[in-house]
Amino acid sequence: MAAMMLETLRNIVQEVNAAEGLNDALNIIVKRVRDAMGTEVCSVYMRDEHSGRLVFRATEGLNPEQIGEASLAPGQGLVGLVASREEPVNLEDAERHASFQLLEGLGEESFHAFLGVPIIHQRDVLGVLVIQQAKRRRFDESEEAFLVTMSAQLAGVIAHARVTGAVQEELHAGAGGPARVNGIPGAPGIAIGTAVVVSPVADLYAVPRKKAASRRQELRAFKVALAAVRSDIEAVSENLRGEMSPEDHALFDVYLGILDDSAIGGEVARLIKAGQWAQGALSEVMIRHIRHFERMEHSYLRERAVDVKDLGTRVLAYLQDEAKKELKTYPEQTILVGEELTASALGEVPRERLAGLISVRGSGNSHVAILARAMGVPTVMGAVDLPYTRLQDREVVIDGYNGIVHLNPLPEVRARFQELADQDQAVSRDLESLRDLPCETLDGHRLPLWVNTGLMADVTRSLEQGAEGVGLYRTEVPFLLRDRFPSEEEQRQIYREQLEAFAPRPVTMRTLDIGGDKALPYFPIAEDNPFLGWRGIRVTLDHPEIFLAQVRAMIKANAGLGNLRIMLPMISNIAELEEAMGLIHRGHREIVQEGTEVALPPIGVMVEVPSAVYQARALARRADFLSVGSNDLTQYLLAVDRNNSRVADLYHSFHPAVLQALCTVAEAGRAEGKPVSICGELAGDPLAAVLLLAMGYEVLSMNATALPRVKKTLRSITRTDALELLEEVMLLEHSAAVLQRLQRLMTERGLQQFIHAPPV
Repeated sequence: MAAMMLETLRNIVQEVNAAEGLNDALNIIVKRVRDAMGTEVCSVYMRDEHSGRLVFRATEGLNPEQIGEASLAPGQGLVGLVASREEPVNLEDAERHASFQLLEGLGEESFHAFLGVPIIHQRDVLGVLVIQQAKRRRFDESEEAFLVTMSAQLAGVIAHARVTGAVQEELHAGAGGPARVNGIPGAPGIAIGTAVVVSPVADLYAVPRKKAASRRQELRAFKVALAAVRSDIEAVSENLRGEMSPEDHALFDVYLGILDDSAIGGEVARLIKAGQWAQGALSEVMIRHIRHFERMEHSYLRERAVDVKDLGTRVLAYLQDEAKKELKTYPEQTILVGEELTASALGEVPRERLAGLISVRGSGNSHVAILARAMGVPTVMGAVDLPYTRLQDREVVIDGYNGIVHLNPLPEVRARFQELADQDQAVSRDLESLRDLPCETLDGHRLPLWVNTGLMADVTRSLEQGAEGVGLYRTEVPFLLRDRFPSEEEQRQIYREQLEAFAPRPVTMRTLDIGGDKALPYFPIAEDNPFLGWRGIRVTLDHPEIFLAQVRAMIKANAGLGNLRIMLPMISNIAELEEAMGLIHRGHREIVQEGTEVALPPIGVMVEVPSAVYQARALARRADFLSVGSNDLTQYLLAVDRNNSRVADLYHSFHPAVLQALCTVAEAGRAEGKPVSICGELAGDPLAAVLLLAMGYEVLSMNATALPRVKKTLRSITRTDALELLEEVMLLEHSAAVLQRLQRLMTERGLQQFIHAPPV
């Protein structure tokens, strides 16, 4: 029985996943759930995002003419009760309950048994799933458990379908509802522009939907691609004629038949003639057939889905090759959208036309996010619910500060974001005058501002913003751009360029930090829990040949300049630090013995894990400096994956535990007479900078775009003010209270333009 229920669940979820939009998804749900549970009625009520009302959206068993018409206010009726209590309501006779309310025209008078369960996605009540029966009976525990399980399984799918539906309605009718998709902030800023969807090579599921510019050209391209695939299959068939049995070999004839005008090939051609471009028509037809095969009960037939997918992928590859020959045009305000954007896709767009980026996958540490921050391009990463293939040529609003994408924005919402974008530009112009001024408080306390870099493209921007040094140079970026480990000499040249560009300003180079969410294509690290696995210093100490080549390259690059600082990532114990320092000393001795006179640079430790916080004094005793990596430290202290949009609201940089840890590290550095800096995202937050100043951090290192804002903030307060604020904040027990207090300070000092809470 349990196995059968699991199979039923799996099949329903699979069907709903294949739905074109919300209405399609809801209709599948009510039909399949009613059949699976053997009830007379199954209905879904969806909460309207603006009015809050629970709207009757789909049914099997009640009056379909009331769909979209009937609704209940929040808390009204049994459906409202389910939504407000956020738990199931199971009644033998619904009419006897105090909250019962009959909706005219639904036709539910003869149904007595009632079971309603909430549909909840990421704490948001999306709606209510209801089953009803004429017989007076209480649904048993197994039935209630099944419906609760079904609702939990479908919540994420419904959330995605709701966004897809809003876009789909706008595509067809020009009047779709607004939708908001949460992601992860990738690069700060506001962008309003036109979506250009980037498709991965030959991925049927990632083809953007758009109309054909020329139906005749699209049809011709499809026929050419079909002919090429037929030719490929015939060649393979001939090569394997003597290797396979006649029965197995006959499959090739089946494949050729699938591509005929009377089969799938004909379906694609009809869609092209109706106005779809060839790639979109092929994708739609092939996915429909793949899902048809996948739902078949017989295992042999289910496996044919793989063959159909392979055929479609082959045809798509030829279509994409043909499309590449055409010169691609980009709108003036291009928002580049893709499942997983790459630096090469970014590079294809003329810089003056690139307004923003949205990636369904990826994190704030992805190479493309790092590049976007360096370029000052507003970016949202990890927008997992985004129906990106349907966004081609749609207007999109990006809130890069909060990691939010707005689709089909209402006029007043668009106007508000345009106002914010204009404010950002005005603020940036006003801050240009600060470039050559020192970062100094009103009472004369000096706090140097450095930058985080990883590309040569960062250099000019950093110097233009008045950077006084580099607090973090991400050496893994040059490794990511290659298909092999760079040689010692190649690394030396790269590091020399960075050191020379900033000389005599200090440049802090972090040794190779891979693992976690940063994997090299030629050195894959597959782990179930990568953030607690083989990463940072753990990898390089296990591969001293890689570590030695890198530190030797750094030290050689520093010859005659003397502005290098070496920083070790992910140090979690004293033994790791001592082993790493031993290797650095060895590399230095070898270079000196080779005849190059160069001093041993300062060696520092990144404090990124809780164990390093508690051993900060011992680490400071052995190292020349400490530098807090606040992104990872916050993640590990709060046990929250900062790249997971599902738990992004639990990642609080101003959590009291994080603030206490930061104070502990600063005090440890002072006690040992060693400088302490911070190079995580927190350093570039104007609100946090005031607290970091008071804690005693001697350098703040950030992305270049954040530097003028932090400088403006610190030049608007006294250190005495900051110390009093810190004393007050450290008594608070909620991160929200800390944030509110900091925002109040910014408002009092006329710096409210640096507060970037979601405006809508």
